[in-house]
Amino acid sequence: MKIRLVIVFLVATQALLAQKRLQTQVVVVGAGTGGTAAALQSARMGVPTVLVEETTWLGGMISAAGVTATDGNHKLASGIWNEFRNAIYAYYGGPQKVFTGWVSNTQFEPRVADSIFKAMAKALPNLTILYNHQITQVFRKGKQVTGVQVKNTTTQELTNIQAAVTIDGTDLGDVLAMAKAPFSLGLEADEVTGEKVGIKKANPVVQDLTYVAILKTYTDTFHLLPKPANYTPTEFDASCTNYYYNTARKKPTVDAQKMLDYGKLPNGKYMINWPGYGNDTYLAILDVPRSKRDSVLQEAKQTTLRFVYFIQQQLGFKNLGLADDEFPTADKLALVPYYREGRRGNGLVRFSINEIAKPFSKNWYRTGISVGDYPIDHHHMKKQPPLGPLYFPQVPSYNIPLGSLIPTQVDGLVFCDKNISVTNAANGTTRLQPVVLITGQAVGTVAALSVQQKKQPRHVQVRAVQQQLLKDSCLLLPYIDAGIHHAQYEAIQKIGATGILKGTGVPHAWANQTWFYPNALVSVDTLIQNLPVAVAANLFAEKELRIGSVGVLIQQLNSKQQEAWRNAEANNTLIANNWKQWGLPNYNANRPITRAELALVLTKTIDPFTYFDIDIYGNFKQ
Repeated sequence: MKIRLVIVFLVATQALLAQKRLQTQVVVVGAGTGGTAAALQSARMGVPTVLVEETTWLGGMISAAGVTATDGNHKLASGIWNEFRNAIYAYYGGPQKVFTGWVSNTQFEPRVADSIFKAMAKALPNLTILYNHQITQVFRKGKQVTGVQVKNTTTQELTNIQAAVTIDGTDLGDVLAMAKAPFSLGLEADEVTGEKVGIKKANPVVQDLTYVAILKTYTDTFHLLPKPANYTPTEFDASCTNYYYNTARKKPTVDAQKMLDYGKLPNGKYMINWPGYGNDTYLAILDVPRSKRDSVLQEAKQTTLRFVYFIQQQLGFKNLGLADDEFPTADKLALVPYYREGRRGNGLVRFSINEIAKPFSKNWYRTGISVGDYPIDHHHMKKQPPLGPLYFPQVPSYNIPLGSLIPTQVDGLVFCDKNISVTNAANGTTRLQPVVLITGQAVGTVAALSVQQKKQPRHVQVRAVQQQLLKDSCLLLPYIDAGIHHAQYEAIQKIGATGILKGTGVPHAWANQTWFYPNALVSVDTLIQNLPVAVAANLFAEKELRIGSVGVLIQQLNSKQQEAWRNAEANNTLIANNWKQWGLPNYNANRPITRAELALVLTKTIDPFTYFDIDIYGNFKQ
């Protein structure tokens, strides 16, 4: 018995010694849309970063999953989303060349997206990418995650990766589950979230997933699919007006050609990701062990193959077939499914549709790190929630708070992609490609600063994260009329993040809006209500703030009694002497100042953005 134990010990020791070891500062598990952006940002900030990916592609849903008709943020150019889109424009020849389908302003071929991300990665010596690697274990010491173990799915070799910060960039939140970080799954009850969605009792139903196909035109018949098992055209009844017999189903509003044009891509290709009695599939995939996940996903693949056969045979598009020049897969379908929802981490902040609908109801808006403008959009066609229909309010555009990236109880871990801390309802908008991309950039910023400052992610200063994002031309607030190309962009974003000047949100179809109104005048009454310190209204005789009164305003904001800003007259003299140098026109102390001008003047002088520091909940520090 003793000999046997020794032998077992020796074998175990040899196996342990055979494992590779890798030490880095940041490890990102999952090269999804958010994970890819996080890894790029961390490495760009000079931090050694390892990106672990199960496939051979970068970009996740925006490439490997084939969801290349981007949703939202068309007028909210920001950070890496803007960079990526400009690369798409350059490849195809401009914005009009990618406005090919009616669902999106920006559509492209999946392989092009992958190539763009790989070009970005290639330029970064601090970034190491492990393709064909799958996570098998999360290492945790006390309440801190210290790294992960991954397996090369080709050679079965194991690698232990030690890192100061681990980022969960997986679609389903696999890392946070392995790390035993608290998370939510499915529909929360209204009494828990405070939302009025229509859920009286929580249940684990998540949104439908989709295995995307890309079709292209052929001149032969070899591309026609054989009849799939269990095929019946009635499965897709009401997908378009060309096939509508079951009147119990919602009446379609598009014909077959328009259904295809929904996801029309450049070069005459079509993205097949059709929600209306199309190829969405409901799978309780998180109930399935990882080792069996791929086999269960065959059901979603078969749904898509049946739908493609329906398009070819029932709708008569025999010239269309699965593209043979997109995905490097045997079945020509996407490398991975399009997961709309998985586990959502429990963060320091749980972002809900209440904060989206009323963005200034809590101070979280001051901690904004990314923006979105899409409405609340859920896919439950194949699996209706057991409690009936859901009700979502109209919302304006919004910004995501930093606290939604940070776990409540676990250190050394940052949420990314679709596993950030939001409610099930809010996930219906925060899950979309541009939002996930720029949120991932913020995650990479948090991780890099955590390493550089030798602090846990929860202790990284909010303003430090935001300042880096502003440096990288990111939006903190979704001002449609004061974006990154506005002359006073940074000042407006900073003053907006203090709340001194707030925007106005407007629900608007499929591209909601928030307006800053940079050329509007400044109401004294409204201004005083929004200031971080108490200021007497009788200090200002006018209804609309004059340029000559800004010196008094700065004096009153000087709650720390710094010598530089104590004298109102000296403040006004400084403003007058620098007005033209700051790029502002028409100095006249007696004229009303505009909102953009005030944002710039305050930023150039007392700088409330850094003067009034905030905590992760957006509260001003004492």
